[in-house]
Parts: sequence; structure tokens; C-alpha cells
Amino acid sequence: MGEYLVGIDVGGTFTDFVSYDRESKTIKVWKNPSTPRDPNDGILNGLSRYEDSSEIKNVRLGTTIATNAILERKGATVGYITTQGFRDVPFIQRGQRINHYDMTWVKPKPLAKRRHCYEINERILPDGTIQTSLDVEGLKTLAQQIKENQEIEALAVNLLFSYVRPDHERQAKEILEKELPNIPISISYDVLPKWKEYERASTTIADAYIKPVVRKQMDTIRARFNENGITDHVAIIKSNGGEMTTDAAAQSPIQMTVSGPTGGVIAGKQIARLAGVDHLVTFDMGGTSTDCSTVVNGNESFTTDFDIEFGIPIQIPMIDIRTIGAGGGSIAWIDKGGMLRVGPESAGAEPGPACYGNGGKRPAVTDANVVLGRISPENFLGGDMKLDKTAAIDAVKSVADELGRGIEDTALAIVQIANNNMVGALRSVLVERGLDPRDFTLLAFGGAGPLHVNDLMIDAGIPSGIVPNYPGQFSAFGFIMTDARVDVQRTVQMTSKSFDNSRASEILNELVTSGISELKAQGYTKNIEAHRSVEARYLGQNYELEVDINFDVFDEKTTEDMYQAFHNLHKARFGFNIPGESIDIITIKSTVVSLTEKPELALIEESDGKSVKELSTRAVIFEDGTHDTPIYGRSNLKSGDKITGPAIIEEAASVTVVRPNEKVKVDQYGNLLIGKLAKG
Repeated sequence: MGEYLVGIDVGGTFTDFVSYDRESKTIKVWKNPSTPRDPNDGILNGLSRYEDSSEIKNVRLGTTIATNAILERKGATVGYITTQGFRDVPFIQRGQRINHYDMTWVKPKPLAKRRHCYEINERILPDGTIQTSLDVEGLKTLAQQIKENQEIEALAVNLLFSYVRPDHERQAKEILEKELPNIPISISYDVLPKWKEYERASTTIADAYIKPVVRKQMDTIRARFNENGITDHVAIIKSNGGEMTTDAAAQSPIQMTVSGPTGGVIAGKQIARLAGVDHLVTFDMGGTSTDCSTVVNGNESFTTDFDIEFGIPIQIPMIDIRTIGAGGGSIAWIDKGGMLRVGPESAGAEPGPACYGNGGKRPAVTDANVVLGRISPENFLGGDMKLDKTAAIDAVKSVADELGRGIEDTALAIVQIANNNMVGALRSVLVERGLDPRDFTLLAFGGAGPLHVNDLMIDAGIPSGIVPNYPGQFSAFGFIMTDARVDVQRTVQMTSKSFDNSRASEILNELVTSGISELKAQGYTKNIEAHRSVEARYLGQNYELEVDINFDVFDEKTTEDMYQAFHNLHKARFGFNIPGESIDIITIKSTVVSLTEKPELALIEESDGKSVKELSTRAVIFEDGTHDTPIYGRSNLKSGDKITGPAIIEEAASVTVVRPNEKVKVDQYGNLLIGKLAKG
């Protein structure tokens, strides 16, 4: 009998599984085909390898249910209720456009139709004064209209200045729940108690839009798991990298909008700690896209600045992950100027790159890597999938002929252009945030990440790289490392010239208490920690910086320390600060975490000090020519083993390419250390 902790990452093509046996301290990973019509089928098919499903004591699930419902516009019909005179805010949106001079651009449509937007008579002023009380009878009449309409499936309530004083929103929710007991209701104070009317409206509407869909899915997940004997703790991964119960996910579905990619960052944080690395940049390259993020001084980077599509903001706390359309399936093509381009169009899973043999004819990055000898057609996915090298050559040749260049030169150019695109993504999370790439280590995972890690280290000026264990299932691996987490926040709008220490302390205490209560309501009662921060900016600026604070009471000293921390952060981010300038304190925030059990990672067998035995050799093309390159099996490597490139290290779900003269060292856990780390 075992006791298993299972991380599950549901992707478009495959569902990844990572299983940790608490008794034997061992980890197993596998993939199963996803089942888009009902993702639960793919999940349960993968879990069927357990002889006794009751041994599964904890499941942590990353899912794209919420994201897909929004992207595919398959959510509920939402009724939007707001203060009289403000129902057009979701349609007016902001003045910016995706391209400044594109006169043909059309604003994205909100997730609610205008005919389903309603106004009620009430008004709260910016200082919290009630100018006009809520029109209770008018709201009851409106509820009857909605009931008779029979179109509305969910309600979003967003009243003016409710983040200062939520009385009217809470009263409205209580009335609507009595009048419309079968319609789920989202109020902005519960979803996003922050200023900026449009962002608050958009986020609250999005929460209501996906609430019926997610509730149905959560009910189905619970029922299907129970039918299969999985009755212990089942948790959903949030956008902030924490976990929450299925009941909490149904109540606040917007919190799971960007669920899956967070796992890689959480796991990266643990790898950085084990490797003694302070600053890490994560690089998750799949078939269609590449995700990048950072871990600075052992902490993930968070943001609330996220658009589900341009102009439709969703301002929930989430790990700051930047995504570009570059992956193994990115297609190479010739533009009108005769220049070779790569992506963002992808071959996808069907037909996939030409080498998959599913009818694809256009060259993808994977085809180029096959032509260059970096991917073995006979050992792709551990030999489970044979690749058609001839089809890859023909696909690359179609572009090479148009360019008037050789096939191998063109394949090399395709990889180099793809690398340039991905360097841009790395710079967006490093240089654009005032971070020096020379201070970082590149953690590469995803099926295609290890193929490009060494190239990107050179191109981006990053001295060290790590290819972790299980790179193809690394996000699911991160799920078994996560904690339960709640992020709460409140807009306060105070300045350094008239900062109210007493009021700020009261709000901070309320936030911490609220976060602890929310965790306890979900059953998380152990190892609770509270972290605090503020969002601040110089007077006249339009964007805030988040400043960590390590105190729970604002007084003369702690407040002055907060101002100094802001000045220091501003200088680090933008290269300057303005001592003496007035500072706006916009939002007070608290993160409350319940630390969960973490797997004990096993140490691998130590090396005997002899040279590593290669499996075979093959010709592999690099920038400086063709090399007769040793091929190694990753499962054969031992702690302390050292390899000098060129080299190819193969494993079931990925391939690591090591450039000529680059050093690789295997650490005690089996991670591959490249570059400067390998010399230590």
C-alpha cells in the first residue's frame, strides 16, 4: 500500500502526471492523450494505472477550463448591474489601441451584451459617503425583469466606489440571491476591490461569465473522482501558483484563469533553492508557445496586469508569465520582402511538423532540429514515436529553394531565428524590468526547452543553465510542490503628505484576518504565514510598483522604511528615483499561505569518477560546422558526471543539446547544470 500525491497538468494534446509516493519517497511521471470533449476522461485514464485508487491521497490539478471558456467565448450569458449612468463603461473601455496608427482596428467585444446591462439608483462618493441609498424596490423590480427575460445565466454587480465602501454591493447581492436563487452572482468587492472602474468591471464580468461553466465542471470532477474511489483532497491550481479546493474554485473561478503555466515557476523556485541559485529565469518551450518568468531572491514575480485578449483586462494576482508564439511547431516562411521568418503560426498537434508524418508540408522548428541531427527520428519520445526525416528534409527544402540556400544552412537559420524570438521573451522579463541577465540562471523545460537552452544562454548573455528532471512534465511536477495561497487587496488612495497610519494599519489587519479566514474555511489550518505589501508610485505616474513590507503596523518608522524601499525599488527598476517627491500609496495587499507537505527529492547514485559512457555518436550540425557528436542516455548519468560538448543527452520526453566546448555537470538530484554552474 502506498500514499500518493499526484500533480496533473491538462494540456491541449497531452495530460501530464507526476506521482509522489510518500512512503518510498519516489517520483514517477507519465503522459496520457488529452480528451478535449471531456477532460475528466483523460485524467481518469491516466489515473487508472493505480491498482487501488484509494491510495491517491491528494490530487492537484492544473486546468484550462476557465481560460478556454473565455478565449472560445463559451461562457454564460451575463447580466451586468452598475450605478445609474455607468452601464457603458465595459463598452467605452480605454483609449489605447493595439497599434496606434491602425484606423481599421475594432475594440474587442466585452463578455456581456449591452442589452443585458442594467443600472440601479445608488451612489457612494470617493470618501465612502453615501450620497444616494440603494434603491431596494427598484432592484427587486429589476430582478423580476431578469427572471422574466430567461436569458441571463449569471450576474456581475459593480457599483461605483464599492472598493471604498461595499455596503451597497453586499446589500444588492443579498437581495438578488433571494429574488434569483438559481443564478450565480459575482460582486466586484469580492472579485477585485481596487480602483479603476473599467478594469474592475471587466474582471467581475469575467468571473460571472465563467462561473456556471466552472461550477458544472467542479461538480463533475468531484462526482467522477468519487465514482472512481478518489475521495481524499482534490485541489485546483490558481493563477498565483497556490492551490484551492474545488468548492473555492466554483465560488471564485477567475482565480484559475492562468492555472497550468504556474507549475513550472513553482517547481523552478524549488530547483533554485536546491541548486543554491538566487536568481532564476524560467523558459518553458512547448509546441506552440514559450512561457518565461523569473524567480528573484528565491521569490516568484507577480502581476495583476493581464489581458485575456488586448483590451479585456483581468486584474487578479497571478505569477508574471510572459508568453510568445514560438515553439517546436512554429512554422518557417518567407515574407513579401524575401526574408525568412519563423512563427507565430504553428503547425499545432494536427497535422504537426512535417516529420510527424501526419500530412504537414511546411517546415517547423522541430523539422529543422531533425535535419540538423539534434533530434533522433528513431528515439523521439523515448522511441514511442518515429519521425519521418525525409519529410522534414523536404519541408525545409521548400523554403531553402525559395531562398537559394542549402538545406542544412536553412535549417540552421530557422533555429537561429526561433532562438532570436525567444531571446526577446527572455529580455521582456529581465532587461525590461531592470534585471541583468548575467545575474541569472536559465531553467529550461517543456518538450523543446532543453533543445535550445545552450543556444539561448549564449544569445541572451546568461552564464548558467539548468535542465531539471522531468522537463516534459515539469509543470505537473510543480503542482506537487505548491502551497495553499490567498491574495487579498484593498485600494486606499493615500499620499505620503497625508498618510493615515491608523487607517492603513486597520486595513492591513483586516486583509490578513480575511486571508486566514478564507484558508481556514477551505480546511487549510496548518503552517499559515502572512506576507504584506503595498502598491505605490510617484505623484503623477500612472503605474504602480509593488513594495514588500515586513511589518504589521504602520507607524512613523515603518512608514518611512516603506518610502525608502519604494525609492530603492524605483531606482533598480527604472534607473532613477526622486527622493523628497510625494508618493501615492494606492493599494495595500496581503498574501496568506498555508505551507503544505513537500516531496523529499531522492539523491541519485554517485559517479565513480570515470568518463561517462556514450550510447552512440551521430553527425550534428552547429554554427561552426558538423561534429561527430556523442549521444548519452540521461537515465544512465550519475551524480558528479561531467560532459564536455558537443553532446546530445536524450530522455523520454526531451533532448538536451550541448554546444561544442560547453561544460555539463550532473548534480546530486540528477539535474543537468550547464555553463558556469558546471564549473563550480
